[in-house]
Amino acid sequence: MDHAPAPLKTWYHGAMRAVLIATYELGRQPFSLASPAAWLRRAGAEVICLDTAVAPLDRASVVGATLIGLSVPMHTATRLAAEMLPELRALAPRALIVCYGLYAPLNADHLRALGADVCIGGEYEAELVRLWERRLDGGEPEGAVRIALDRLAFVPPEREGLPGLERYARLMTPLGPRLAGYTEASRGCKHRCRHCPIVPVYGGRFRVVPREVVLEDARRQVAAGARHITFGDPDFLNGPGHVLPLVRALHAEYPGLTYDVTVKVEHLLRYAHLLPELRATGCTLVTSAVEALDDAILERFDKRHSVADVARAAALLRAAGIALNATFVAFTPWTSRQVYRSFLAQIAELGLLESVSPVQYAIRLLVPAGSRLLDLDEVRACAGPFDARALVHPWRHPDPAMDELQRAVLRLAQGSAARGETRPAFYRRVLALVDAHIGAAPVVAPEHLLQRPPIPYLSEPWYC
Repeated sequence: MDHAPAPLKTWYHGAMRAVLIATYELGRQPFSLASPAAWLRRAGAEVICLDTAVAPLDRASVVGATLIGLSVPMHTATRLAAEMLPELRALAPRALIVCYGLYAPLNADHLRALGADVCIGGEYEAELVRLWERRLDGGEPEGAVRIALDRLAFVPPEREGLPGLERYARLMTPLGPRLAGYTEASRGCKHRCRHCPIVPVYGGRFRVVPREVVLEDARRQVAAGARHITFGDPDFLNGPGHVLPLVRALHAEYPGLTYDVTVKVEHLLRYAHLLPELRATGCTLVTSAVEALDDAILERFDKRHSVADVARAAALLRAAGIALNATFVAFTPWTSRQVYRSFLAQIAELGLLESVSPVQYAIRLLVPAGSRLLDLDEVRACAGPFDARALVHPWRHPDPAMDELQRAVLRLAQGSAARGETRPAFYRRVLALVDAHIGAAPVVAPEHLLQRPPIPYLSEPWYC
């Protein structure tokens, strides 16, 4: 059954205020505030949206709130929200505090211990409206933890009250930066990669957002100055029949608008014939969760692609004139010294130096609550009990030098932007660091492999 937002109420319950808070969303103007804001306003709420990634918490807005919604779509955002919860509870002791997003139901015990009343995963807009209306009627929530996968009748997000797009990430191009907006054409994912936080909530299902709703959201952001749109779908080609008419229509309205999408390696190969049309309609960048350049690790992740597939996908994108933003889980329990050296060598050999942001060389495997990785005996053997504060099952590498190397690469990556260095220059630093930390047989990339022209990239690097 479709659940549409309630019509705007003709009555008003005094100073009934809903405050929606985002703590971090990869440098994007938060869709996770704009979408539920539209629903709650139609239910009669006065809605205030706060993004503490770009501005301090407005405590005065929180005091006296009827409902406080905390968006927790990812690991970093959830840790920041957890730090904020006790203060929110102290500021608004009578408010209903709701955590919503992928990480909410999986970390419900910890979040509720810190002050949250309800944790919602999945399709949260209608659930927030139900909680709001029940609160107005004096009722208590029916269940403290829920995963909602109803098919919703979406409405265009409302971004009024959010910081302007100039406060967020830009698309960096050789011709200069472009102001970037963000929207979603679908949610969830058909696939069940073992390490992915989407899987415990959606379980292989995905939901589409009507094309006209997505187009209207894009129009409003273009009117606000956007010259580029990021589509945040976990996989843009989960439903090609849904998204192709969408980007055709968007390009027809705004021929100069560019966009970027996220696509699995598997889908880049399966739908290779669609890449030229994506490029023709303005696609300038594809993010793909490559994750590893080792077939044994890819099999453990259940990624359904091989290293050879990565090479083919990179070549297809290059031929189509679309830049690749490759993301990795560079450090895992199975990443030996030789595996990491091979990873670095293959980055150069595959022509990916410009496609990998510095932080990607340092990403460490997270084993969150509910992860399918825990289905593997070898993961259960090395992972400790769940650490509620860190929101993971901690693990240590059997070779302590690899844990030390990961921390050193991360420190190096954190200073890269301040140094203003190019990606190939950072790569050279990593090579030297690896040689210093784990001994002989360093990787040596031939100079001709380091000479690739810069590609478009988003100024906020992708991580979890």
